[in-house]
Amino acid sequence: MLDTKTYLTKLRERSRESRVYREFQAVGLELAEILADDRHRALYIRLAKQYDGNLLRRLAREVAQRPGVQNRGAYFMRVLTGTLPQRPKPGKSVPSRKTSH
Repeated sequence: MLDTKTYLTKLRERSRESRVYREFQAVGLELAEILADDRHRALYIRLAKQYDGNLLRRLAREVAQRPGVQNRGAYFMRVLTGTLPQRPKPGKSVPSRKTSH
């Protein structure tokens, strides 16, 4: 039987392992790594689900290479909103929340 300390150590190790099951998840994590913005991984995964991963990677690399950019994530979003069309890929939209009044 494992003692408590060993069990907790194993849990910590398992929590660090990546649980990527789909391509868009890998793309989103790659964007977070390129932009050095781990806090917004979920945002980048959602963007990768909606838009073309190759385009997102290219934009992220361009932003990362620019000198003088202090907040790469914010600059990436600024460039992204000016570059992409308003409509995402067909069939890959995020459902909107309906409010009942």
